[in-house]
Amino acid sequence: MSEPLLEVSDLEVTYDGAPVVRGVSLTVDPGEVVALVGDSGSGKSTTAHAVLGLLPRGGEITGGRITFAGDRVDNAPRRALQALRGRRIGLVPQDPGTALNPVHRVGEQIAEVLRIHRIADKRAAATAAIDLLEAAGIDSPQLRATQYPHQLSGGQRQRVLIAIALACDPQLVIADEPTSALDVTVARRILDHLEDRIRRERTAVLLITHDLAVAGERADRILVLRDGRIERHGEAAVIARELRIPVPDAPRRPPAAPVLELSGVGKSFGPIRAVAGVDLTVQRGRTLALVGESGSGKSTTARIAARLETPDAGTVRFEGTDVTGLRGRALRRWRRRIGVVYQNPFASLDPHLTVADIVAEPLAASGVARRDRRERVIDLLASVDLDERFLDRKPARLSGGQRQRVAIARALAGEPDVLVLDEPTSALDAKVAWQILDLLADLQERRGPGYLLVTHDLGVVRRIADAVAVLSAGRIVEAGPAADVLGDPQHPYTRDLLAAVPTG
Repeated sequence: MSEPLLEVSDLEVTYDGAPVVRGVSLTVDPGEVVALVGDSGSGKSTTAHAVLGLLPRGGEITGGRITFAGDRVDNAPRRALQALRGRRIGLVPQDPGTALNPVHRVGEQIAEVLRIHRIADKRAAATAAIDLLEAAGIDSPQLRATQYPHQLSGGQRQRVLIAIALACDPQLVIADEPTSALDVTVARRILDHLEDRIRRERTAVLLITHDLAVAGERADRILVLRDGRIERHGEAAVIARELRIPVPDAPRRPPAAPVLELSGVGKSFGPIRAVAGVDLTVQRGRTLALVGESGSGKSTTARIAARLETPDAGTVRFEGTDVTGLRGRALRRWRRRIGVVYQNPFASLDPHLTVADIVAEPLAASGVARRDRRERVIDLLASVDLDERFLDRKPARLSGGQRQRVAIARALAGEPDVLVLDEPTSALDAKVAWQILDLLADLQERRGPGYLLVTHDLGVVRRIADAVAVLSAGRIVEAGPAADVLGDPQHPYTRDLLAAVPTG
């Protein structure tokens, strides 16, 4: 029997002296996929970063050992780790928004890996970068190679990171939530691509994910972490079946009065037509889900709805009044009626501000007197199940779920009539995600805002959406009550989306 490619034995990691990983042991064989699953803060990403010597400041390996291909790496010198990263172990980081350099073109960032490890010269690396983008499922790879990260969708940026991780044909890929920002069809293509590499090259994968269905479908074994310890492990299909959380469908509710309407809106960015002729209606106290592949125009449509983008064509109406042409003070005043919750709660919160200051910002902008703000902030935090203990904390001291609750509290500060929710649970593990969805449903019941929910997660749609609109290449291809569209899809594109959902 051959030795494991990766072996972690009794690993202990602390942050500023506090234990985070406690005695974790695992192995990954060549050609094997091992999934680490667990709640936010359970130690999944810390374990992976320890393997690569990428623990953040304050993090330290205080016990155990890590070997790769028979060589010990937990105490390896910096130069040896630098030679290992990218060349023999590829990393797909969780957050594409912060992992890519914003001032360098996408193609240059892929080519850089090939040049650093002396696999290709400058010209060959540039050509290889385009091929890698195409292999990772990027459309128009020659064009995308010349663009900057901010010009790509979240899913496209994630695919760029996957292209970088696979560029040097590594023996092991550590994939930290590689599909959390991807719609189901693109996720399926990415995971199929990884499986193909496993078969052809015997590439091993350490998969870190909060998506139990993905782990059950794609991994050979699952290890469940809780509080830094392995709580259980075994065959992937068995563990996934035992831990699966049933997701109830949202109850059918009668239609309500329209509050926000988009009619024939369109938007282009240079030669790319992002949105074309989109019609949407958000009803008061109801949830409209906007679904589609990465790059289909979902986030652009949502930004137009919140008037964070001005459409090239069409109109935006709020309670029957055309607000498309609002500018300056009138636009700022109207925006108080719209709250926005972004995909990445860490990136959307100022890391230098306390929770109290973050939630108070929109109150100050709305003219609420300073003496009244603290009480309002406390009330807003209470509405998202956070108490006064969190007032003086900064985002770095919060879990992912707590950060998203703070983001929701901030969005509610202006008492909006509509909340635009752009992938509000994609960065969260399943347990926390369902807590956030329950919270949103409860807030809607108590406060009555309409929700425009942008998501690639059809499980989320089933859980809270009343209606759904399916977007493809900037156009609505199917729309209707969520139960009807998901239960009996009429358009081939919708059927493909549903067929791509992992079942574990």
